[in-house]
Amino acid sequence: MPTIKDIAEMANVSRTTVSRVLNNSGYVSEEVRKRILKIIEETGYVPNEHAKSLRTKQTKVIGVILPKISTETSSRLVSGIDEVLAKEGYQILLANTNLQKEKEIESINLLKVRQVDGIILTATNINRELVREINQLNIPFVVIGQEIPGVSNVLYDDYHAAREITTMFIEKGHKKIAFIGVDESDRAVGYWRKKGYLDVMAEHGFAVEEAWVQKGVFDIQSGYEAMKRILEHAKNRPTAIFAVTDRLAIGAMQYMKEKGFSIPKEIVVAGIGASELSKYVTPTLTTVDYQNENAGREAAKLILNHIIKKDQSTKKIILDYRLIIRDSV
Repeated sequence: MPTIKDIAEMANVSRTTVSRVLNNSGYVSEEVRKRILKIIEETGYVPNEHAKSLRTKQTKVIGVILPKISTETSSRLVSGIDEVLAKEGYQILLANTNLQKEKEIESINLLKVRQVDGIILTATNINRELVREINQLNIPFVVIGQEIPGVSNVLYDDYHAAREITTMFIEKGHKKIAFIGVDESDRAVGYWRKKGYLDVMAEHGFAVEEAWVQKGVFDIQSGYEAMKRILEHAKNRPTAIFAVTDRLAIGAMQYMKEKGFSIPKEIVVAGIGASELSKYVTPTLTTVDYQNENAGREAAKLILNHIIKKDQSTKKIILDYRLIIRDSV
C-alpha cells in the first residue's frame, strides 16, 4: 500500500502539498491537484485516519446512545443522523442502554474514552447524576427527546400531540377516555403526554376514573396487560383508549379483540409513533408521526455546528408532528 511520501514522489511535489489536497486545505494549483488525485485513484491510496486524527485532534466519529437499538424509532433516528454526518465524512459509533438509565452514564464515559468528537443521546429520563455528567463533559453534546439544561436539545411536541389526540376523541363524541402511559421519570413520554390528556379532559369538565389511567413499559405485552386492568377494574367502561406508544396501543387492541370488543364500533384507539406495524394491524391504528428521521437530521446538524463552527451556544429545536387518522377511530 503506497504512503503519502510515495504519492508525493510520484507527483513530484512535497508531502505538504499532498496533505493539502487530502484535507482540502491551503492553496494548490488546479493542475497539481488533478495530478495528485489521479495518482491517488490509480494507486488506491487510503489516508491513515489514525495518523490524521492525531494531527487534527479529531477522530471524525460521533457517538450515538440509543435506549433500545432494535426499535424502529432508533433505526429511523440513526438513518437521519447518518445521512447528515456521512456528507461531512463522519462515522457513527452506537451504544445501546437497553432502557437502563444507569447505562446512559456508562455509555457516555465509554464514548469519552474512545475520544469521539461529539455525542448524541436519545434520553429516556432526566436525573441529577445524568445532567451533572453531561455538563461536566468537554465534548459537544446533543440530546434527543428530553430537555436537559446546558446542552442543545431536539424535542418532540409531546404535550400538544397528546392534547390533539384527546381532543379528537372528544370531537367524535367520546367522554370516557382511558389512558395507557409509562413511568413519569420519562418526562417526555411519561409526564408530558399524560399531562396533555389530563388537561384536555379537565378543560371539558370530564371526570377521569382512577382505573382508566394505567402504566406499562415500551412493549406490546404491557399494553395488553394494562388494557386488561382497565376493563377488569373500571366502574364505567371507556369508549376510547389513548396509549402513549403504538406498541402499547396494539397490545391493548389485542386484549379487546380477544374479549370480543369491536374496534372502532364499541371502542376506539390511538397511539403515538407511526410505526410500520401501525399500518398493518387490523384495524389500522390511528397514530402521531414524529418523523424520527428528521429528528436525527436536526441532531446531526447541531452536533456538526458545535464541532466544525465551534459554536458553544445551546439551541432547542421543537419538531412538528402530524396526526394520522386510520380505521381504529
